[in-house]
Amino acid sequence: MSSHDPKADLHRYLQAAREAVVWKTEGLSEYDVRRPLTPTGTNLLGLVKHLAGVEFAYFGTVFGRPHGESLSWHDDDDGAEPNADMWATADEPRDGILDLYRRSWAHADATVEALPLDATGRVPWWGERGHGVTLQRILLHMTAETNRHAGHADIVRELIDGSAGMRRAEGNMEGGDEKWYGEYRDRLERHARQAHDRTGAAGS
Repeated sequence: MSSHDPKADLHRYLQAAREAVVWKTEGLSEYDVRRPLTPTGTNLLGLVKHLAGVEFAYFGTVFGRPHGESLSWHDDDDGAEPNADMWATADEPRDGILDLYRRSWAHADATVEALPLDATGRVPWWGERGHGVTLQRILLHMTAETNRHAGHADIVRELIDGSAGMRRAEGNMEGGDEKWYGEYRDRLERHARQAHDRTGAAGS
C-alpha cells in the first residue's frame, strides 16, 4: 500500500493507537498493570484484553474471516460474566494477553490487506444497521474505539506513576518538567476554587 493510499492512512492511525495502548503497560508491576483506578474498574491490562477481542470481532466475524482463537470471555454463549473482557484474572499472564492483542493486529491487518475499502460485511451486534457495513467504516470505527481506550490508558497510567504522552520517546506534551506541571496543576486548582467561590454552591 502506498503512502498516499487512503487504506494505508487509515491503517497508520489505527496502528499508532494500538502502540500507544501497549506502551502504557510497559515497566509496571503485575499489580499496577491490573489494578482498577476508577469507580467502574478501568485498568490497563483489561483495556488490552478488551481491544484484542474487539479487533478479532470487527475484522474477523464481520467479514466472515475466522480467527481461530479461544475467547471464552468474549463469547456470550459460554456464559461469560459481564465485563469479563475488561480485566485480567490472576491466572492470565500479562504476556499472554499482550501476545493475543498482537495476534489480533495480524489477523485484522490480513483482512485489511485482502479486502478493498468498499468490501461489505455484517456486524451482528449492531442489529439492522449492521448490514452492509464497509471495511472503510470498520477501520474508522476501530480507530475511534482504540483511540478512546488509549485515552483511558493515558489517564490510568498517569495516575499510577505520572507517565504521560502518546509515546515513551515522544511525549507530545506541552509544558516542562515535573516541577512545572506541579505549579501548573496548583494554578488550575486555585482558579477552579476561585470560580466555585465566585458562583457559590449553585454553580457546582
